[in-house]
Amino acid sequence: MTAPQILMQAAVARLGARLGSGLVDAAASLALVVQDAPEKVRQELQLFWEEVELEAGRLERDGQGGASGSASTPVDPDRPGDGFQRPAAVVAGLSVQEQIDALRAQVAGLGQRLDRRP
Repeated sequence: MTAPQILMQAAVARLGARLGSGLVDAAASLALVVQDAPEKVRQELQLFWEEVELEAGRLERDGQGGASGSASTPVDPDRPGDGFQRPAAVVAGLSVQEQIDALRAQVAGLGQRLDRRP
């Protein structure tokens, strides 16, 4: 074999090894993300249901006391996923359909947060 042929074979072999290594690394990273995904989804769903329970309690208190609540729920730094103010689903004077739409918007926001997570 001539020197240019040997160099070409060596270059092809090294490119194959590097690309293969990169694919293995990418597959390993993907496996880690997929492995962690169910736990993250479970945490987000748990957080969502806790918020629903808190909101239901607030609505029950507002219905009994007649006082309107605040426009947003407080940020709790000890809860996973917190870090921003979430608008309350119900503000005094909203119709039932508007309340449902607000809750749907919150669910959509949670879905977007899940999509943005690495």
